[in-house]
Amino acid sequence: MTVALPRPEYPRPEYPRPDHDRSDRWAPLNGTWELDLPDATVPVVVPFAWETAASGVARTWLEHATYRRSVTVPAEWSGSRVLLCFGAVHHRAVVRLDGAVLAEHVGGSTPFEVDVTEVLPPGRSGVLEVEVDAPADKRSIPHGKQRSIPRDDYDGVSFTPTSGIWQSVWMEPRGRTYAAAVELRGDSLVGFDVTVRVTGDAPRGTAVALDVADGSDAHEHLDLTTDDDGVARGRVELVTPQRWSPQDPHLYTVAVRTAPGPGVPAEDATSDVVRVTGGLRRIETRGEALFLNDERLYVTGVLDQGYWPASGLTAPDDAALVADLELARDLGYTLVRKHIKLEDPRWLHHADRMGMLVWAEPPAPSRFSEAAAAAFEAQLEPMVRRDGNHPSIVIWGLYNEEWGLDWDIPGSPERAAAAARAYDLLRTLDTTRPVVDNSGWSHVRTDLVDWHYYDEDPAAWASNLAALAAGTLEEFPVRLGPDFVVDKSFYGSAEHPRTGVPILNSEYGAGFTSLERAWHLRWQTQELRRHDRFAGYVYTELTDVEHEMAGLLDADRRPKDLGGLDPRDVNAPTTLVLDLVPRHAGADITVPDGPFSLDVHVSHHGTAPVLGRVRAAWVADGTPLHEAPPVPDAESEPVKAEPFTLSEAARLTIPSPGAVSAARLHVWLVDDDEHVRARTFVDAAPVEEPNRRGARRAT
Repeated sequence: MTVALPRPEYPRPEYPRPDHDRSDRWAPLNGTWELDLPDATVPVVVPFAWETAASGVARTWLEHATYRRSVTVPAEWSGSRVLLCFGAVHHRAVVRLDGAVLAEHVGGSTPFEVDVTEVLPPGRSGVLEVEVDAPADKRSIPHGKQRSIPRDDYDGVSFTPTSGIWQSVWMEPRGRTYAAAVELRGDSLVGFDVTVRVTGDAPRGTAVALDVADGSDAHEHLDLTTDDDGVARGRVELVTPQRWSPQDPHLYTVAVRTAPGPGVPAEDATSDVVRVTGGLRRIETRGEALFLNDERLYVTGVLDQGYWPASGLTAPDDAALVADLELARDLGYTLVRKHIKLEDPRWLHHADRMGMLVWAEPPAPSRFSEAAAAAFEAQLEPMVRRDGNHPSIVIWGLYNEEWGLDWDIPGSPERAAAAARAYDLLRTLDTTRPVVDNSGWSHVRTDLVDWHYYDEDPAAWASNLAALAAGTLEEFPVRLGPDFVVDKSFYGSAEHPRTGVPILNSEYGAGFTSLERAWHLRWQTQELRRHDRFAGYVYTELTDVEHEMAGLLDADRRPKDLGGLDPRDVNAPTTLVLDLVPRHAGADITVPDGPFSLDVHVSHHGTAPVLGRVRAAWVADGTPLHEAPPVPDAESEPVKAEPFTLSEAARLTIPSPGAVSAARLHVWLVDDDEHVRARTFVDAAPVEEPNRRGARRAT
C-alpha cells in the first residue's frame, strides 16, 4: 500500500524503480522537509536540488546542509525488513535516525539503501536526518556538467550545480530474506541469464523462484537455490522468445520470489517478491560495424544533458522524462546519448518501453589524481547494478574528452592507464555491451572509436571527414579555450589499432542562430552519411541548457525556427547526399541564370535495396518540404541504393528558376511505387557582404 503524506501533495509520486518493482507496498518520502542552513532553517521540496527554484531554496554555492523530517513505518509492515532508499544525493550523505548515525554514502549519482528494520519498528515514528556535504570545489569528485569553484577547465560548458537530494527518497518493506539485486542478460536472444544476490536473515541455501511473463498468458518458471555467498544463478529458456528492438520494444517481466530462508522462525516467515523487467537484445561489434540482434545498426543519435530550467538535473515530473524521449524520436533520432549523467531510472524504463536506444555514461571529475580516478571508478559497479538490465542501453561511455584526465592521455602514462583501467573494470562488470574509454578522442582501449568535431566551415568539414574516413587523417582541430586550439587524434598512442573497430561521430554541430544550426545540421549530416565507413553520429544537442544555445529545442522544449528544415528528413534511414559545398546559411548557391548539373547520391540503411529516381523542382524560397511538388523540373535516370553503401551519383540537369532574387530547390527520391523515400533542399540566394561601416581602429 502507498502511505499518503500530508498535503501539499508530494512531487514525483511515481514508484522510482519500475524496472525493479516493489510498488505494491511502499511509502514515498518526497515532499516538504526542513533544511538546516548555516544561517537559518527553511522548508525544502525533495527531490529537487537546493540550487533550484523547484526546491523552494534556490541557494547556489551552499556547501553543507541537513535535511530533516519525521517518518513512520506502517504497522502492517510488521514481519518485513524495512529499507530506506535514496535515488541520489550529491555528494556525501550521512543518514541519522533520532540522532544516531545509520549510514554514510559518498557519490553524488549512485543510489543507496539503509536497513532501518532494527531501529524503527512498525508503528513508531522517528526523526530522519540527512546531512549533506557538497563541495564547491568539485574538480576531484565526479560531477559532470556541474560548475565548480575554482572553475573547471570546461567551465564555459558547465551549468548550475546540483547539490543535496536530487532523486526520489522512499521506504519499502521486503522479505526477511530478499533479493538485493537481480541481473538479467538477454543477449542470447532465446532466454535470460539470471543472477540473484540475496541478503537478509538467511541468504545461504535459500530457494529463489523465477516466473517470466511477456504480457500474455505464457510464462516460464525456474527454481534456484543460493550458494554460500547468497548468490543464485541460472538460465531461463523461453519457448517462443520475442526480441526487443526499436521497432518492437518487447519487454518481459521476471517475478523473483525469495523464500524466507532455512532456519527463519515461522512467525517471521515473510517471503519477498520483486518484478524485474528485461529484454532479449544483443548489441555487438563485427569489424567496423555495429549489429543489433544480428542486423546492421547505424547510430542516429542526439546528445541530451537532462537539464530543466526550474529543476536542474531532476525532471519536474514523470511526463517531462517521457516528453524528452518523444521529442528525440519525433526529430528522427533512434538513440539518445545521455551526457555524463546517470539519469533517473524511470527515464531508462521509458526508453525501454518506447524502443529508444541509449548511450549511457557517468559523470567524471575534472582534474586528474589517483584519488579522483578511484572516485570515478567507484561509480561503475553501482551504475551497472542499477542500469544493466535495461535493453535500451546499447553503449557504455566512460570518460568524456579526457575530462578528469587533464586533456593529456597521449602525454601521460598515468592518465592513459586510468582510462584503460576504467575500460577493463567496466568490461568485467558487463561483457554484453560495447564500452568507450574516452569519448571524443585519444582512445587507449575501446570497443568504439568515437570522435567529437565542431567546424563552422562546410568545405573544411567535408574535406576533413573524407580524410578521416579514408584513414589519411587522424587529427582534427579542437578549441579547448578562447586562446587554446589543439589537434586531437582518434588515438591516444601509436599502438592503437587503426582498423577493425567501428568509427562514429558522437558530437558535432555548428552555428550561432537557430537558422545557422539547422543549415549545418543539414549539410554536416549529409557528409557523415557520405562515408560508409562511419557507423553513425550523435548531434549536439536536443535542447538548450542555460547559456548553451545549441539545442534543436529551447530549454523549455519549444521548437525553434529551422528555416523549413525537418530534422526527420536529415535522420531518415534513406537520405540524399548532394555533391555540393554550400556557401552560406540561406544561400547554398547563387541564383543560377541558366541550367546546371547536380549529382545526388542515396544513403540507405534499410534491410533491402532501394530503387528509384531523383527529382527536383524550384519552389518559392523558404517553402517547407511537407510534400514533394507535383511537377518536377528535373528527373534522374534510375538509381539503386544497396544497404549501407552510398549509391552511384544520379545526375540532374536543372533549369534556372527564372528572374527571381531567391528560390528553393526541392530534391526528392521516389521509388517505383511513387513513394517519397528521401528529400532535401538547396537554397539559392545572394550572400550579402557583412556591413563594416562604423568600425574604428585605435591609432
